[in-house]
Amino acid sequence: MSDNPCLAEQIRLLRNLRAIRQYLPDPIPQTVLDDVYEVTRWTGSAKNLQPWDLVVVRDRDMLDRLSKLEGYAGHLALAPLGIVLVMDGDNPEFATYDEGRLAERIMLAAAAHGLGSSIGWWSKPAQEEVKRLLGVPADRIVRTVLAIGYPDEEARSARPKRSDVRKPIAEFVRQERYS
Repeated sequence: MSDNPCLAEQIRLLRNLRAIRQYLPDPIPQTVLDDVYEVTRWTGSAKNLQPWDLVVVRDRDMLDRLSKLEGYAGHLALAPLGIVLVMDGDNPEFATYDEGRLAERIMLAAAAHGLGSSIGWWSKPAQEEVKRLLGVPADRIVRTVLAIGYPDEEARSARPKRSDVRKPIAEFVRQERYS
C-alpha cells in the first residue's frame, strides 16, 4: 500500500468496492446524484462516443416490476433508486465494453458518497419488456441496471476477509508471456 495517504485512500475505495444488495429506504440527495452524473459524463468510451443514456427510476412500483423480470435484478425491490443503462445499438461490441466501464464508474462514484450498489441484468426476453416499461426505443440496448442506496446495518457489517477467497497475485499475474 502506498505511503501517500491520499493515494492510499483512493486505492482503498477501489479495492473495497463490493456489491451491496440490502438498503435503507432513505432517498439519495440530488447533490449526490449530480456527482454520479458528472462521473458518467466524464467516463471514457470507445471513440469517445459516450453511447449511453441513463434512466433513473425511483418509483417504488416500477422498481418492483423491474426486479421481477427474468435475469438477476431482484435486489432492485430493496433499493430506493435504480439506474438503467441504455446503450445505443450502433455498435454492440463497443456497447459491451463501454457498458461495463460505465457501470463500474457509477458504482465507484456512489461508493465515494457512502452509498452501496449492485449491478443487475435482464435476460434477452426481459430486455424487451424493460424497453416497453421505460419507453426505451427498440434500437437501443438495455440489459444492465444498478441498484443504489444507503447500505442497511447487515450490509454495513464487514464480511470477514478470508485469505482463501482471493487468489494470490502470483496466481494470475504473468510477466512477458503467459507460460
